[in-house]
Amino acid sequence: MAVRDAAQAFAAYEAVRHRLPCAAFPKRAQRRTSLADIADLYDVFLLDSFGVLNRGNTAVPSAVERIAALRAAGKQVIVVTNAAGYPKRLVMERYRRLGFDFAEDEVVSGRDTLMAHLAAQPSRRWGMMASQRLGCDRELEHLNAVFLTDDPLPYAEVAGFLLFGSAEWTGHRQALLESAVTGHARPVLVGNPDIVAPCENGFSQEPGYYAHRLADATGITPEFFGKPFPAIFKHALARVAPAPPGRIVMVGDTLQTDILGGAAMGFDTVLVEDHGTLAGENVAAACTSSGIHPTYIVPSI
Repeated sequence: MAVRDAAQAFAAYEAVRHRLPCAAFPKRAQRRTSLADIADLYDVFLLDSFGVLNRGNTAVPSAVERIAALRAAGKQVIVVTNAAGYPKRLVMERYRRLGFDFAEDEVVSGRDTLMAHLAAQPSRRWGMMASQRLGCDRELEHLNAVFLTDDPLPYAEVAGFLLFGSAEWTGHRQALLESAVTGHARPVLVGNPDIVAPCENGFSQEPGYYAHRLADATGITPEFFGKPFPAIFKHALARVAPAPPGRIVMVGDTLQTDILGGAAMGFDTVLVEDHGTLAGENVAAACTSSGIHPTYIVPSI
């Protein structure tokens, strides 16, 4: 079933909680007006992108100024995003259009994390859920890989599957994938565990949506490389000066990815409520229902 609103998105994440990390949470969140109120408490700020810095192709009001203020205060700022469908050069171009001046090593994606993992593995033939419209960018050109389309042959021939981006994915292609792994189990590596992402006109269905459908239908256990799973956090922290977990905070808009993932790593967490998956929703009720409580709640960063 397609996810069309925040309530359905919340239910979809809760339905797959058995596949997500476990974590401890505070009994209740403290409310603050913005990250300025807690800046002195942390050395490293890990920030989600969609719903925190931007909503689709629009920057969140005051986000550019807040990043500049954190840097001016000597804080390390890293974007930790599950977005895996776009090459890094296009990701950086988008941030520049939005008014951000992040350096490449300040942006860590599920795509980056998955590619780093593949670099350390033996070579094999992969089938890719990815957009052909973007072409085989230089980040992918060294892979022995084929785009998965409507042709059933590659699904049968490849040694594993990489789920980067779902913009061109269809129900027919999902059926081909499910059929392929039912009779021949192979690794399924997911660069973007998000089920949905907020955009200007609602929610887009992301690779995590299809990965969990695949797991439900076939019993295959995908391996995830974005939030809330630890690989992406470890990849991000390798780029900053060492800091104890208590001096690191994860800022995001989604309870089951950003807040759960940060808490599972031992970080404090901040939930942004006005621009992402919980915009306009009863945040307190969502926290109580899920049992996921951030350290802080802010309307915007």
